[in-house]
Amino acid sequence: MQYARLPKDTELLDSLPPMSPNPIPLSPDTRQRLADAGKALNQRNPDLAERLLRRVLAEAPTLVDAQVLYGIACLMRGDSGKAAEFLRMAVQRRPHDATIQMSLGSALHDSGAEKEALIHLRRACELAPGQVSAWYNLGKALKQQQRLDDASSALLRALSLDEHHVLARISLADIRTMQGEIAQAVAEYRKVLRQQPHQAEAWHALANLKTELLSPQDMQQISEAMRDPAIHPDTRIALGFSLFRALEDQHDYAGAFEALRDANANQRRLVTWDPDVERARVEAIMDAFHPSLPAPLDPTQGQEVILIVSLPRSGSTLVEHILASHTQVEGANEIPDLPQVIEDESRRRGQAFPHWVTSATAQDWSRLGKDYLARTARWREKHPRFTDKGLLNWQLVGAALAMLPGAKIINCHRDPVETCFACYRQLFRRGMHFSYDLDEMADHYRDYQRLSNYWQARYPDQILDFPYEALLQEPELQIRHLLAFCQLPFEPACLAPHLTKREVLSTASAAQVRQPIRNDTAHSAPYLDLLQSLRNRLAR
Repeated sequence: MQYARLPKDTELLDSLPPMSPNPIPLSPDTRQRLADAGKALNQRNPDLAERLLRRVLAEAPTLVDAQVLYGIACLMRGDSGKAAEFLRMAVQRRPHDATIQMSLGSALHDSGAEKEALIHLRRACELAPGQVSAWYNLGKALKQQQRLDDASSALLRALSLDEHHVLARISLADIRTMQGEIAQAVAEYRKVLRQQPHQAEAWHALANLKTELLSPQDMQQISEAMRDPAIHPDTRIALGFSLFRALEDQHDYAGAFEALRDANANQRRLVTWDPDVERARVEAIMDAFHPSLPAPLDPTQGQEVILIVSLPRSGSTLVEHILASHTQVEGANEIPDLPQVIEDESRRRGQAFPHWVTSATAQDWSRLGKDYLARTARWREKHPRFTDKGLLNWQLVGAALAMLPGAKIINCHRDPVETCFACYRQLFRRGMHFSYDLDEMADHYRDYQRLSNYWQARYPDQILDFPYEALLQEPELQIRHLLAFCQLPFEPACLAPHLTKREVLSTASAAQVRQPIRNDTAHSAPYLDLLQSLRNRLAR
């Protein structure tokens, strides 16, 4: 998955390490290249910096300053593995440099070495307790690792050093949103916007709450920010989605749809999506699972697992929140473990999923299931059952049931027009590249629907078909049905999930699930004429 092209929030450029007296004699040209590389990084031009630094390192491969700058250039380009390689060398030679420790920690975190990353990020804070960026980067890493209380403490430390640190305040507000402290989150976002009225991420985060109405004054400020001719494309996109929300809150539906269409078109130009490739993948999955799979070694393996499968914006967060209100269930949010197990197995076999499915033995599937259960063990430390609502799970149902034959699967789905329009209204932080064009969104929905129907026919006793609209219309009946399917005794708390205190990491839904279940969540009615082509394509 790729991240949406919002502004980078890792702080490196404001705190590049000062150049040290060089024990290595350098030619004047090399010294100039080193200085020019630092300028290039400050101007966010890592490609130029990298070209210059290659020539510097060719002359002086052990020069720490060049290693650091090269690592930062790689980190800015997204090559975190290579960045970590060079920054490790720099840390070995200069272990007491807080900025190098911080840069290495950021590179390790981006490359997936999360535990090791925290060691270096914390070391940076120890070495430079007054360095704001060190505390901010530590807080950001902890937040991404879902350690929200620790992240909050680090971000508050950053703000105590610089109360005007915008990114720290936005991150803190995001945490308040995830923890259900919506009023505090709104106050933090508003504080940022008083400091910087054109701050795109704060506007987008505020609009993304969906429970906080934006005023005519908000609409004017967003519009003014968008008139800046030098605005970055990513910033324009975030502001465009925010403007859509503000216009809709003023019931200007024609203007809102125009703003939304522009924002989506701009975002679509920045992402890669091939509908034909995705459709072929769905076909390949159905072909691979058509033959009978080997009988499981242990039919109960995975009975701790409740997989929630759906497209985005289909009620999966609410369903998880209902289940997590039960004393036997932990809500793990969107975790990556299932697709990661499949990806690791594909890499081991040298063959992409699903092409190796027909050659997998019962022992293989059992091994993969045990790997998944080991990876997810922390979600069973407090409760015996847990939910996994990863947004790729709908493609992996067959693999999941081969690995975890005792698991329960809930297929959450919503009216097709509402689903597609809800996704189109959302700027996703990562992936979901099908959602920025209504025709592509409709085709993707039909692929999802086709594969879901296939799974339902193939595994009728292990998959619960769970329509969102039925849940809203008859919540108690449907919740009792949901709990019975999961073999959970009824608990009244599940009927009032908005009262449950837990972290909801999907900021797009975190505020909404704190409200009582209501049946007026449809949004397409004012736009039906404008959505006619979508409706036609879905019906075709």
